[in-house]
Amino acid sequence: MAKVAFIGLGVMGFPMAGHLKVKGGHDVTVYNRTAGKAAAWAEKFGGKSAPTPAEAARDADFVFTCVGNDDDLRAVTMGENGALETMKPGAILIDNTTASAEVARELYAAAKDKGCGFIDAPVSGGQAGAENGILTVMCGGDEATFEKAKPVIDAYARMAGLMGPAGAGQLTKMINQICIAGLVQGLAEGIHFGKRAGLDIEKVVEVISKGAAGSWQMENRHKTMNAGKYDFGFAIDWMRKDLGIVLNEARRNGAKLPVTALVDQFYGDVQAMGGNRWDTSSLLARLEK
Repeated sequence: MAKVAFIGLGVMGFPMAGHLKVKGGHDVTVYNRTAGKAAAWAEKFGGKSAPTPAEAARDADFVFTCVGNDDDLRAVTMGENGALETMKPGAILIDNTTASAEVARELYAAAKDKGCGFIDAPVSGGQAGAENGILTVMCGGDEATFEKAKPVIDAYARMAGLMGPAGAGQLTKMINQICIAGLVQGLAEGIHFGKRAGLDIEKVVEVISKGAAGSWQMENRHKTMNAGKYDFGFAIDWMRKDLGIVLNEARRNGAKLPVTALVDQFYGDVQAMGGNRWDTSSLLARLEK
């Protein structure tokens, strides 16, 4: 059993911290900007809550963060009363936020200055994956640090792999989002075309999902898309945040991402329709308006 802190109890962090407590059997202390959510977590899972990230991280062996963006991440780790103020030498900071590779490298350096380890560890699998403890975790950092952290990460992961040095986990998550953007747009266009052609979408998907067109998105989202229901996954506001990170990195490294840039604009159209909190499969709604 390890002493663990978890900072950020959103739709992903809340159940992930729960798995660390229940499945992992660790001594978990949580912090959340809204204190009531931290209290609710402690009541549900039997852990403890702390008033600041620094207090949550005090004496912890592993400190997890799962917050909104780069600035939030800097605030809870390197800001006033941030986790790095009190992390002990040898402790490991594990960041599950989807953030930039740049901030991951900043945190690696800041942790190293404190005698601590750092792993950037963004996740894929959505809210359902977090709740069921079957997330895919893409990690960046030193191999020895990863080997120490992996048994703890495994409490909420189906797969956790080291992709390279600090920042490599975030870069891998960017590739994940690039691939999802193109897949969802293709699925949206396919369903839209099938409807216009007068086909039974359920029958169509039953057949094509067993061939080369099959994907997780098709298997898990075609029914809700066909029904015009878009509250079953990752919100567009967050996807656009992620794609913004991707496109910024592409401008830096010279990668050409025409489809990703176009789908990002399409998500902007859905936001303009009032779909900020709809899930990413709502690209179909844009075609059917």
